[in-house]
Amino acid sequence: MGVIEKELYTIDPVKETTETLVHYVNVSKSYGDVRVLKNLNLEVKKGEKLGLIGPSGSGKTTIIRMLMTLEKPTSGFIKFEDEYLWHKENKKGQLVEADEKHLRKMRTNIGMVFQHFNLFPHMTILRNVMEAPVRVLGLPKEEAKERSVEMLTKVGLRDHLDKYPEQLSGGQKQRVAIARAVVMQPKVMLFDEVTSALDPELVGEVLEVIRELANETDMAMILVTHEMDFAKEISDRIVFLHDGKIEEEGTPNEIFENPRSLRLQNFLKRFLRQ
Repeated sequence: MGVIEKELYTIDPVKETTETLVHYVNVSKSYGDVRVLKNLNLEVKKGEKLGLIGPSGSGKTTIIRMLMTLEKPTSGFIKFEDEYLWHKENKKGQLVEADEKHLRKMRTNIGMVFQHFNLFPHMTILRNVMEAPVRVLGLPKEEAKERSVEMLTKVGLRDHLDKYPEQLSGGQKQRVAIARAVVMQPKVMLFDEVTSALDPELVGEVLEVIRELANETDMAMILVTHEMDFAKEISDRIVFLHDGKIEEEGTPNEIFENPRSLRLQNFLKRFLRQ
């Protein structure tokens, strides 16, 4: 494993506090010659609801896929609470690349809901939700079942436990996907354009589930979305990305009512309802 010089990625001790959950430090990501993130510095507080907005290709999804350990940073590092995500400290106090055991441990703190559900088609809805608590957390099956039924009831699917994904609507499938992620009781939930694959009439039911989670739990959330009204309502802070960089960030009121940059003003004109 290569040694990483920590001094190259200095953390501001004033900015990083005990309330910091996630910290991206000088993170870049390239695919071949295409650089999709450019020295990103971003902090997420415990319990914070963070909205990521911006045009397609601005790096929003890459940010959360790196946190879910689905994409590896090209440079820089990510910290989760007091541990590095993609790196570990060796006995000499130097950073080296993390092994799969470390990544598996870190993933238990993070839940993600994708655009296209990713449910197991050969499993019932209940089995889809139970599987990870049993296999990853090591819960006894009865405890996992009880927790899963409770979560599916919360998302309005108590009467569909024995159905298979093909028997559900797109909105119902997405609610199963949310239940499956939340049942793991992560410290942060990542939502990647979770309504983009849904018919318009099904969007509301999924947003309502996320709204309830935001109001009823102390989980941090990072939402990549083009639902501007929803982002404004649910987020504590909004980050606007453009060309792999943070162009502007602030409270929902600052971003939507008083955008400073011309890029953000033009972006909002295209997406906000008149």
